[in-house]
Amino acid sequence: MITLGLETSCDETSAAVVSDGKTILSNVIYSQMVHSRFGGVVPELAGREHIKKIIPILDEALSEADLTLDQIDCFAATFGPGLVGALLVGLSMAKSLAYFNNKPFCAVNHLEGHIFANRLSKPDMDDRFVTLLVSGGHTMLVDVDGWGHYEILGKTLDDAAGEAFDKVAKLLDLGYPGGPAIDREARTGDPDRFKFPRALPGDRLDFSYSGLKTAVALQVQKLPPDQLLSDKSDLAASFQEAVVDSLCRKTMLALKKTGRKTVALSGGVAANSRLREKLQLICDRQSVRLVYPPSELCTDNAAMIAAVADFQVAQNGPSDLNANAIPYQKLF
Repeated sequence: MITLGLETSCDETSAAVVSDGKTILSNVIYSQMVHSRFGGVVPELAGREHIKKIIPILDEALSEADLTLDQIDCFAATFGPGLVGALLVGLSMAKSLAYFNNKPFCAVNHLEGHIFANRLSKPDMDDRFVTLLVSGGHTMLVDVDGWGHYEILGKTLDDAAGEAFDKVAKLLDLGYPGGPAIDREARTGDPDRFKFPRALPGDRLDFSYSGLKTAVALQVQKLPPDQLLSDKSDLAASFQEAVVDSLCRKTMLALKKTGRKTVALSGGVAANSRLREKLQLICDRQSVRLVYPPSELCTDNAAMIAAVADFQVAQNGPSDLNANAIPYQKLF
């Protein structure tokens, strides 16, 4: 089956064509840089950008795949979670295309899409594993007992890790998006210079980053402007190390609890170089396999949406065309 997926849950407009749920024929992603001056996503602007870009991005995806609309077997789009105005753009487009071409439509959960990104890049991976799903809006540990079967082991109690990266990058005047900016700045910094807190140190599998974000803000306030400039790399590195420490430690606790032998990173923060490096070292010591997608499949993208749709339609049939956007949709 050839599936065309659309992803418009936040500030990436993406269209992709995937064959049999595993072979990417095209995956076009447009990142909305209009938000950079605000240090975060402005929902109304995101919706407007999606409206302007959805058709050109769709045309480009079809062109790269060397296919026409009548050769598509299924149309899919993210229905949640995400910004409701943004979600409605891709969802309305996919439903319209399915209706006018008399083809199946599939509404896809964005979080499940991130989990399936690993299936696209590692088709030989075990289908029973623990995934650390880390993005701007979500931070959670999920036990995957076969594709489509999930148990949430722990999640953030307040801010997501990606959100904390964005807010701290704004504090340090590093630009937006914050994750890549802090990753770059931290490479020349000392991660032990500032002692930032690691929340929830016990055996709980939940996360918390609100206190860490506040600790960085208080440290920034203490520093005179010239010292803040010279200490920026150390601040970025110390903050990043605190986030990565908690992510790695909780992941290892989840492995111990479940007995799984594979860890999968997913979501935008999965592209963080320090997280990959540190988790790889820990997994090697524990004889655990670590997998993660290439960077273009970590960010919000439509290929992962098409991959889930292929699986869902085969298992459960197509979605109803009445499917609506659900901004606070949970994983299951």
